[in-house]
Amino acid sequence: MTTSTGAAVLLPEALRGAGVAQHEEFDAFVAARSTALLRTAVLLTRDVGLAEDLVQTALAKTWFAWRRIEVTPEAYTRRVLVNTYASGWRRKWNGEQPSEELPEPGGGRAGHESARVDDRRDLWAALGRLPKRQRAIVVLRYYEDLSEQETADAMGCSVGTVKSQASRALAKLRVDPALMEAQS
Repeated sequence: MTTSTGAAVLLPEALRGAGVAQHEEFDAFVAARSTALLRTAVLLTRDVGLAEDLVQTALAKTWFAWRRIEVTPEAYTRRVLVNTYASGWRRKWNGEQPSEELPEPGGGRAGHESARVDDRRDLWAALGRLPKRQRAIVVLRYYEDLSEQETADAMGCSVGTVKSQASRALAKLRVDPALMEAQS
């Protein structure tokens, strides 16, 4: 390494090795956990492209804090992911309008499959109508199967907040018109 005047600065061996080890450790973490983080991001954003950008942003923020992370890296990164998402990281453009109607679903087995797809689409839409923090809590608790404490840690709030927000979110989902229509 050289200074601005061109003089060589020798780093102690421990410092030179630490950077490489941290880089390899971070690379291994990304390789092992990026798929799970992407799944969480897709559930939060409801868009694969935005989810990939959100994961990339969260991983970049995690990289800069990698030396200082005192909790497990996954918990830290998940918290960064959720907080970045909840902070209005990107505003979704809603200017697109569908131009054609979808074809009618076929009968038989294909009809059964399309009913399942419709149910998933209704749930997807209902999740999208929840406020961001409630949606994040539902995703972490019920899709990612985190405990209340793990969800609270990821969200940076108390367990009581997780319980109350999950309760409110589930109450909204129970009365969502699309989901009520699907049940009948």
